[in-house]
Amino acid sequence: MGDFGTLFPLAIGYIVVCGLNPAGFLVMMGLANIVTGLVYRLPMPIEPMKVLAVVAIAQHWSPSMIYASGFAMGVIWLFFGITGIMSWIAKITPNSVIRGIQVSLGTLLAIQAFKMVSTWWWLGLASIIIVLILRQNRYAPAAIVLMILGIAIIFIKGQFSQFTPPSLTRPFFTTFGLKEVWQTLLLAGFAQIPLTATNAVMATSTLIKSYWPNRPVTEKQLSLNMGIMNLLLPFLGGMPLCHGAGGLAGQYYFGARTGGANIIEGVIEIALGLFLATSIAALFTTFPTAIIGAMMFLVGIELTKFAKDVRWGKDLIPLVVTVIVSLATNMACGFLTGLITHHLTRIVKNLKLDGACSFLLN
Repeated sequence: MGDFGTLFPLAIGYIVVCGLNPAGFLVMMGLANIVTGLVYRLPMPIEPMKVLAVVAIAQHWSPSMIYASGFAMGVIWLFFGITGIMSWIAKITPNSVIRGIQVSLGTLLAIQAFKMVSTWWWLGLASIIIVLILRQNRYAPAAIVLMILGIAIIFIKGQFSQFTPPSLTRPFFTTFGLKEVWQTLLLAGFAQIPLTATNAVMATSTLIKSYWPNRPVTEKQLSLNMGIMNLLLPFLGGMPLCHGAGGLAGQYYFGARTGGANIIEGVIEIALGLFLATSIAALFTTFPTAIIGAMMFLVGIELTKFAKDVRWGKDLIPLVVTVIVSLATNMACGFLTGLITHHLTRIVKNLKLDGACSFLLN
């Protein structure tokens, strides 16, 4: 449930603005969570691709365009995984730049969370206190308590009247055109690639190594997983999905340690998709955003703490550059700028060493 913060707003946009079938994308997301939990046996986050979602909602894409964009991402990430391109990118990317991406993501999450908490200050602050007190409680997990609190508030405010009775809604077979595949790549797909490479692949792989040093998941594995997932799910109403360091930090922060977290989340999503598809938009809209904001705020702070393993000195410069450029523009630009900064500082350092050696020899 620590992973729901980014799902709620994007799901609402997909349903209300783009007309996406809730049954299709929730059931497919649930299946992806269950399979991923069984395969990796780790709380591996499954999230919507942010750039594609934002552009699709802003430009009112049709459902078929959303399915086409997911298929396009599947082709790209399967290609990156099979050819080893993703492994090569990870190899030339230093730890300082990856930590910079994590700090940037944590800061962005915290800023967005602050805005959400400000919609209902006392509830947001109370939610933060609940998390801090119950975070490691095995009998009353903080995330469960907050979800129950949110549902209770909906009941007290009398908003359950907006929901229709549960009824079975099945996903249906969906199609799209090859022209839409290329169109969505031009509109947002190519812009999604660097963000996915940094956050969903490299930052997630690094975070897994930090949390579970003896159970690493390589960049190639993550790339292949996203490729296969996005090649299959669009044909039954699935949206473009990826992994994410923010989702992983969120699940870990609220107690997830095994793939059981994915399986539980998957079962919840399948149940929502099959039986509450007609009410899901109302449920997501009426749920108190201050509670979700409080959870996101603490997850954002969790992500920033990993920067402490970056050495002071020249390693700190690429990190700072990555963060500043990411916050000023976007994480793709931050990644490229940080990468260039790192390799330039290495070149300058080597030139100075060569110059010093030549001086001593002369």
